[in-house]
Amino acid sequence: MLRDLVKGEDAQITAAFTVLRALDADIILLTDLDYDHGLIALNTFADQLAQAGLPYATRFALAPNTGIATGFDLDGNGRLGEARDAVGYGRFAGDGGMAILSRYPVQHDTVQDMSAFLWRDLPGALLPPDMPPDVALIQRLSTTGHWAVPFAVGDATLTMLAFHATPPVFDGPEDRNGRRNHDEAAFWLHYLAGEVPYPAPTGSFVITGDANLDPTDGEGTPAALNALLAHPMLQDPAPQGTSGRTDTGRGDAALDTALFDPPLGGLRLDYILPSADLTITAAGVLWPPANDPLSAALTAASRHRPVWVDITLP
Repeated sequence: MLRDLVKGEDAQITAAFTVLRALDADIILLTDLDYDHGLIALNTFADQLAQAGLPYATRFALAPNTGIATGFDLDGNGRLGEARDAVGYGRFAGDGGMAILSRYPVQHDTVQDMSAFLWRDLPGALLPPDMPPDVALIQRLSTTGHWAVPFAVGDATLTMLAFHATPPVFDGPEDRNGRRNHDEAAFWLHYLAGEVPYPAPTGSFVITGDANLDPTDGEGTPAALNALLAHPMLQDPAPQGTSGRTDTGRGDAALDTALFDPPLGGLRLDYILPSADLTITAAGVLWPPANDPLSAALTAASRHRPVWVDITLP
């Protein structure tokens, strides 16, 4: 990513800047951004975004699980050290991590990085039946990460609970990715219930991220995700786009946040779920009709469209 930023010729990056300027979010979670220890790539991205008219003073990222070598042949193909053998899929450590840009400062002293939590330690974990015991000893739950990042918003604190789950596909009959995808969403259920060794926020919070799962369409096991959507501590603002698209899926196409080739089509994969004490004043998916000038940039930036929610703190 840093190489492409420095060259200044990448059409996807240019399109992403256009989309982010149109979104104009106060706090934004970006997924699939490469991580480096000094945040050189993220700072370069944010500096160029500022030059394009959208400055963010706060740039935040933690090391993701993507690309961390396990030393095991996790995909069983007889070769070690490949992307599918990492703790989370990745060709190198930091491949496709998460990052946050914000107009509000992070309260660094109370950040929680829960990405090292072992999958086997999740209550009721859906571990693959063929997972070897020595793999279970080192296999983390988070594909990318689970973070609790508090922001100082005036005199108040707002905590972002961020994650980016594995797609529930690209595996075999053992359904390793499908099981992990379910449990990455289920982590938040246990976190809010006090059933994992991390204290849940005492104030306002927002679960934000790419669950890589649609509640009604596509593959995967949506039980945990649907439990989050109906959780009494959370609100689902059901943000909608204005593309006018129609799909053959069971879900409402206006709720979709990503578009794939047939037969998948449109899916709702990306979520912002504010805590129940927050007032939601507006919400949407930045997905205008095809004749909107912004539409081409959105398509070039990502197959995912941004989800946004306007909130008022209590």
